[in-house]
Amino acid sequence: MDPSSAGAGGNSLASASCGDAQKRRVCYFYDPEVGNYYYGQGHPMKPHRVRMTHALLAHYGLLAPAKMQVLRPLPARDRDLCRFHSDDYVAFLRAVTPETQLDQIRSLRRFNVGEDCPVFDGLYAYCQTYAGASVGAAVKLNHGTHDIAINWSGGLHHAKKSEASGFCYVNDIVLAILELLKLHERVLYIDIDIHHGDGVEEAFYTTNRVMTVSFHKFGDYFPGTGDIRDIGYSEGKYYCLNVPLDDGIDDDSYQSIFKPIISKVMEMYRPGAVVLQCGADSLSGDRLGCFNLSGKGHAECVKFMRSFNVPLLLLGGGGYTIRNVARCWCYETGVALGEELREKLPYNEYYEYFGPEYSLFVAASNMENRNTNKQLEEIKCNILDNLSKLQHAPSVQFEERIPETKLPEPDEDQEDPDERNDPDSDMVLDDHKPMGHSARSLIHNIGVKREITETETKDQHGKRLTTEHKGPEPMADDLGSSKQAPPADANAVAVNAPGNARNEPGSSPK
Repeated sequence: MDPSSAGAGGNSLASASCGDAQKRRVCYFYDPEVGNYYYGQGHPMKPHRVRMTHALLAHYGLLAPAKMQVLRPLPARDRDLCRFHSDDYVAFLRAVTPETQLDQIRSLRRFNVGEDCPVFDGLYAYCQTYAGASVGAAVKLNHGTHDIAINWSGGLHHAKKSEASGFCYVNDIVLAILELLKLHERVLYIDIDIHHGDGVEEAFYTTNRVMTVSFHKFGDYFPGTGDIRDIGYSEGKYYCLNVPLDDGIDDDSYQSIFKPIISKVMEMYRPGAVVLQCGADSLSGDRLGCFNLSGKGHAECVKFMRSFNVPLLLLGGGGYTIRNVARCWCYETGVALGEELREKLPYNEYYEYFGPEYSLFVAASNMENRNTNKQLEEIKCNILDNLSKLQHAPSVQFEERIPETKLPEPDEDQEDPDERNDPDSDMVLDDHKPMGHSARSLIHNIGVKREITETETKDQHGKRLTTEHKGPEPMADDLGSSKQAPPADANAVAVNAPGNARNEPGSSPK
């Protein structure tokens, strides 16, 4: 594969068409309640955008059973969240309310909950909802019943093991990747949000079982991480790729660097599954962003990843001009399905949001592109040079198992009557399977980058700048459960009836 050929990888789809010769089996996770959660007056993050997206999907006819399977996720349980997050952080999220937060000032500071990540009504239920959807989507991919799984409420990539950050409380992406690692030796994470995917990078910084690739604005911009020199550590060296970009990047410039890099990544790394975070704040006109991508330019990344025909998890992320977010994710759902959607929006309950043009397509503006061809070429060469230092498809200690064709019957005598057991759940997890050595190492190493960084900060400055909980590790014995599949159509429900903010200086967007 020639990495310099922008469109060479994976039988890329033509720019003018959303479909290729082969249809994909797609499932889509949506909870009707997700649009009710409210960060507060003036806050840029608005979960209502997911409801608007769903309304567009309904009126374009994409929610029909013949198009894709629509599922309502089960909420993630405490134990599910604690596979990555610390026990005391999860307990805090579960307990804190707007009425009690003033009594927990120390905990608010410890867990970085406050102005950017406020306490609001239903906070924990919101976290359970979007995290449950992402993990459920990963389970569906592991079962092999679907090629693409979608959760537009997920993609909250800034959350850390023991703290909230950038509008994110629970890192559903890390949880979904951990689920995918139960079946796949290698998982590729790609982030096209305008902000660096720091929480996901940090979680997998020391392992070669997950490669993280982030395309983001770099400089005086939240979260301030994502230097091209950050390449991973220990066994994870060269398995972390950062592509720092400047203001105003347009479709052609973006694809000139996205496609060659990702083509080479797919050739060298050969992932068993791909997670694509589709943050829409990289679109032109975003109230917290500074890129100049059109809706079609943004969706070209989805088309390109779809063309490799590798199990693909599509997640949401940032996006603060909600009329653009809804149109972007609707169009990208069509791309996943191989459906060409008409430009004129169908009438819907949010029709007035989309005036005066009432077009599905988000247009680019005439803003200046500060990314020169020379700069982009240097970045591309640097990244490709790092990739050349990898061995093809790294081998890991991985216990393979032949998929079962017949579902095992549960032993009711062995069931814990106090344990939730929903036979229709996409979150059915077998917690009693033995776990391979490499999986134990992966869970044990999560958070190592953070601990190393904090130790260095203490050595240099004589004091610790952040607080890292070093309590019990996440439940390692949960790894391995996705190989035992519940019924293929578990938890499927038809959701066919579809139900601004100020940009403050210093606001840290997702």
